[in-house]
Amino acid sequence: MNLHEYQAKEVLARFGVPIPRGKAAATAEEARSAAQALGGRLVVKAQVHAGGRGKAGGIRVVSSAAEAEDAARALLGTRLVTHQTGPEGRPIGRVYVEEGSAVARELYLALLVDRGRGWPAFVASTEGGMDIEAVAAKTPAKILTLAVDPAVGYQPFHGRRLAAALKLGGEQAKAMGKLGASLWRAFLDCDASLI
Repeated sequence: MNLHEYQAKEVLARFGVPIPRGKAAATAEEARSAAQALGGRLVVKAQVHAGGRGKAGGIRVVSSAAEAEDAARALLGTRLVTHQTGPEGRPIGRVYVEEGSAVARELYLALLVDRGRGWPAFVASTEGGMDIEAVAAKTPAKILTLAVDPAVGYQPFHGRRLAAALKLGGEQAKAMGKLGASLWRAFLDCDASLI
C-alpha cells in the first residue's frame, strides 16, 4: 500500500518520529484554515504518489494563510507531471499544509528491504535528498547501506554508524540513534517495505 506524505507522517508520529506540524486539505478553504492554525512560514505540498514534486512545482513555500489558499487553489484539481509520473501526470486531490523548517542541509535516510540480502537495511547519505538516484549512479561511495540482521534487530551501534555516515555529532548523533530505533519499530510493526 502506498501512503501519501500526510498519511505516512501520521503513522510515523505514532512511533515517536519527530514530524513537523501539518494538516491535509482537500479544498483551498481548508488549506487557508490549516495555515491560520499553523501560522508562520509554511509549505503547501501536492499529495501524489510520485517523487520529484518540488522540481515539478508541486511544493510551494508561502508566508500567509491567503498565500496558502492561493497555492492550494493553483494545485488542486490539476495534474502534477514529474520524472516518475510520465507525461500524463497524477491528479492532485489533496495538499498538505506544513510548518516550514529552516534547512541547514539536506540528508537522505531510508529503511527498506535489501532484496539482494533479504534483510532490512538503512540507506543514508549526506548527498541527495530529492536526487538520491543520481547520487547512487554517479557517486555510490557517498551512500551507506547498513543491513540489520532481523534476528538481532536494531542496536545502538546502528545509530552510531548512521550518525557518522551523516556527519552528525553531539545531540544530533543521539537524536539519530532514537530516530533509527523509531523507524525500525514502525518498519516492523507496519510490515513496511520502504520508509
